[in-house]
Amino acid sequence: MTQTSLRESIDSRPMSRYQWFVVALATALMGLDGYDVQAMAFTANPVSADLGLTGTELGLLLSGGLIGMALGAIWVGPFADRFGRRRMLMIAMIINAAGLFLSATASSMPELMAWRVITGLGVGGILTSGTVLVSEYSNAKYRGLCMSIYAAGYPVGATLGGLAAIPLIGTIGWQAVFLLGGAVTVLAVVFVWLKMPESLDFLGARATSPQAAGDGSEQRRAEDIAARMGITGPVVLENYDTGDTETPGSSRNSYAALFSPENRRNTLLLWAMFFVVMFGFYFANTWTPQLLTEVGFSTDEGIMGGIMLMIGGTIGAVLYGVFASRWDVRRVQAVFAIGCGVMFIVFINATAWLPAALVAGVLLGMIINGCISGIYTIAPMTYAPRLRSTGVGVALGVGRTGAIIAPIAVGALLDLGATPTALYTGAGIIVALAAVVVLRISLHQRTASALRADALAARE
Repeated sequence: MTQTSLRESIDSRPMSRYQWFVVALATALMGLDGYDVQAMAFTANPVSADLGLTGTELGLLLSGGLIGMALGAIWVGPFADRFGRRRMLMIAMIINAAGLFLSATASSMPELMAWRVITGLGVGGILTSGTVLVSEYSNAKYRGLCMSIYAAGYPVGATLGGLAAIPLIGTIGWQAVFLLGGAVTVLAVVFVWLKMPESLDFLGARATSPQAAGDGSEQRRAEDIAARMGITGPVVLENYDTGDTETPGSSRNSYAALFSPENRRNTLLLWAMFFVVMFGFYFANTWTPQLLTEVGFSTDEGIMGGIMLMIGGTIGAVLYGVFASRWDVRRVQAVFAIGCGVMFIVFINATAWLPAALVAGVLLGMIINGCISGIYTIAPMTYAPRLRSTGVGVALGVGRTGAIIAPIAVGALLDLGATPTALYTGAGIIVALAAVVVLRISLHQRTASALRADALAARE
């Protein structure tokens, strides 16, 4: 049995119930993230009226959570690689809950902005740890599908948030939207503490590192988790201390390792893809309810347009995974990016008639969320396990730069007289650029298409 036997066993075996449970639990957390991020978008009108906001000020508020997400994703990665994905996931969830509760107490724009940044810190940490855990607990055949199911949690949570926002705002006020999110997150913290396992790749790196305590605790934890997945017999953990990056517990700068000769090209390409996809995604999801009112829809109709994006997103996120289980994940991403650019233009030109706008919104939501599934799938596959949380976290943080710029730029452009048609056309062109860079990224983890190619070669 070789040192890579455990990872190879996971990749070659069918997914167990326990593995699907981990995916489902992480997907539920992604749903909470969708609710948290969209809470500001769905409360934009009543918050603007209550606090007397300009378009630029509202844009800043819509970006407040995204600023926090960027900082949280960048901050949590090295700590998750060093101390564990599960531990940092729980800390991030507690920060998230605190930010939501505090948002409900805000009485001014600067105050609400501060609490939205705090909320975003938690969301960024949740996304980083959750993304890595799902990727590592999936086998090679279904990794793309599992990551897509995980990404689909975002539009599901955002859709439920939008449906809840309408009666909550009408009967209690916009503050109730944030209070509900905080309460549900507290319950989720308890569930994660009881049920979420640690990353097997992290345990392997800890157990085999020079700094390991030698008490065998990581080995025992790994054997227990492997048994739950139906893997019996000796469990040999892998040693990832073979490259330019130190193993968990080391003092070496893991951020610098992203620019080592073996990682530099992938890092820059991944950052570019994250930036343009998240720019388009957060432009569509944060401003669509408001921009639909700019072209003549009511506030409720604007919210419904945003909900249509989320409903379509649930379908599109899973659809990407179905395709990725058959074809190269990078090629599927390129096709989705080009289609997304086209649908941005189709959607805004369909707003003359509400039914057409809602149908186009579903289609746009499908494709843009498919792109999000793609970046979540590709990012963990780009780095070795010893650097995976750091690489994913920083990529998420860089992506949030695009997400932050989008709402602020739209608010400023609206104040300058830009039309919704011009804004959606520009966003479509930006997202389509993802197709240019994704095909040049090389992957560390094996894909389903690669395994099939190996199998065919072996038969020959």
